[in-house]
Amino acid sequence: MTRRGATLIGFTAILLWSLLALFTVGSAPVPPFQLNAICFAIGGAIGLVWTLAGGGLASLTRISWKVFAFGTAGLFGYHFFYFSALRMAPAAEAGLIAYLWPLLIVLFSGLLPDERLRRGHVAGALIGFAGAALIVLGSARGVAPEALPGLGLAFLCALTWSGYSVLSRRLGAVPTASVAVFCLLSAVLSLAAHLALEDPAWPVGTLGWAATLALGLGPVGLAFYVWDIGVKKGDIQLLGTASYAAPLLSTLVLILAGVAEPGWTLLAAVGLITGGAVLAARASAA
Repeated sequence: MTRRGATLIGFTAILLWSLLALFTVGSAPVPPFQLNAICFAIGGAIGLVWTLAGGGLASLTRISWKVFAFGTAGLFGYHFFYFSALRMAPAAEAGLIAYLWPLLIVLFSGLLPDERLRRGHVAGALIGFAGAALIVLGSARGVAPEALPGLGLAFLCALTWSGYSVLSRRLGAVPTASVAVFCLLSAVLSLAAHLALEDPAWPVGTLGWAATLALGLGPVGLAFYVWDIGVKKGDIQLLGTASYAAPLLSTLVLILAGVAEPGWTLLAAVGLITGGAVLAARASAA
């Protein structure tokens, strides 16, 4: 697989994550960790079926337990810190800090062998972050001191996903089928977190179940497999910068679905995120 092809596959994850908010709204009133347990179970089952059909199930037995622990920590850790942060701090501010992960991916990627971190990558990531900030902070009303622990968890969230993405590059020889195990183990941990922290609730009607199934098939399923391919074999710096398109596309999807209203911040964010992606793309092509 070429670097360009792997990068394009990685972009698919960004497109799928843009549907996360819409499907999550549709799955209400299911609490976060219960929803994670359901969706990770679906995503893991799909991965196992795909691996079995391709005759690669035996390859999973040759993977070190340390790799499974690493991948599970990345997938479950990100969601655990994210949802915990939202419980303890305002959603807008916590979401913005959590969304430092694309910028951190770009910066951390400079430590990888055979990768060159150019000024265009850093500038593009910073401009993209500014665009994401406009979207996320649109309803911000300030932060109380008691919310600081939650903001700290949001930063751990960003560190977890950026670290997982960049270190996955060092595990290029590990088959993407391993993500199926990451998902299943994350489902078990999510179920434990649900039983400890939440009261159960189930999707309402056909639409609710369809949204939940779609989450497990796409944003909390297939997205992790294609992201694994992208960060291992594609242009990780360009993928990091382009990831800021996810909140932008998510907002556009919500507007088209009638869930959100358009505003001037959206137009400004379009310009900033697009400009940042162009800068990063030019830097990668140089």
